[in-house]
Amino acid sequence: MKITVTQFVTLDGVSQGPGSPTEDTSDGFDNGGWLVPYLDEVFVQRTSDWLDLADGLLLGRRTYEAFARDWPRITDPDDPFTVRMNSLPKYVVSATLTAGHWSPTTVLRGDPTEAVREIKERPGRELQIHGSARLGTALLSAGLVDTVRLAVAPVVIGSGRRFLTHPGTPTGLRLVRHDVTQHGLLLLEYETTGTAPVGDYEGVTDLL
Repeated sequence: MKITVTQFVTLDGVSQGPGSPTEDTSDGFDNGGWLVPYLDEVFVQRTSDWLDLADGLLLGRRTYEAFARDWPRITDPDDPFTVRMNSLPKYVVSATLTAGHWSPTTVLRGDPTEAVREIKERPGRELQIHGSARLGTALLSAGLVDTVRLAVAPVVIGSGRRFLTHPGTPTGLRLVRHDVTQHGLLLLEYETTGTAPVGDYEGVTDLL
């Protein structure tokens, strides 16, 4: 099974609270809802296509609790995500939770990399990380992530938790698909390629 990371980020890398001013106000964050003005049909279709590939969701405790609170409350029959988000198997990495109430949920205790490594060896399509930036970064550093998908909003907000700020192993990525929506969202899909390459720049003629 492939491990994929999906993140909504600002141009300065903030991933906290994209969907609502009240979604995540931890640490005094009051700039939530920054993604909403840029949503359109292309974004919905692309992210729905991404979710179509999931055989399960992998979440950190903070994201799990927010999703478990919010997704069961959505009753719009035309919402393209609700049924799948509520019905897919959920795996939550936590040292404090003993059980999950957003069924079906499995709590992964102990070393998250080893727990995820075991799930990765199972047959299936994708185990998708949504949000949970710290978990995604740790698994990327451990070489367990196969795909990174980003929706980059054309906004700089200057505060909030950022994606990929935690120490980790340099990782190479290859861009395999990109789209730009009419509202300026960049939809980027990368495959991981192992350790990031480095080199010396000795002049432009070496690049030709």
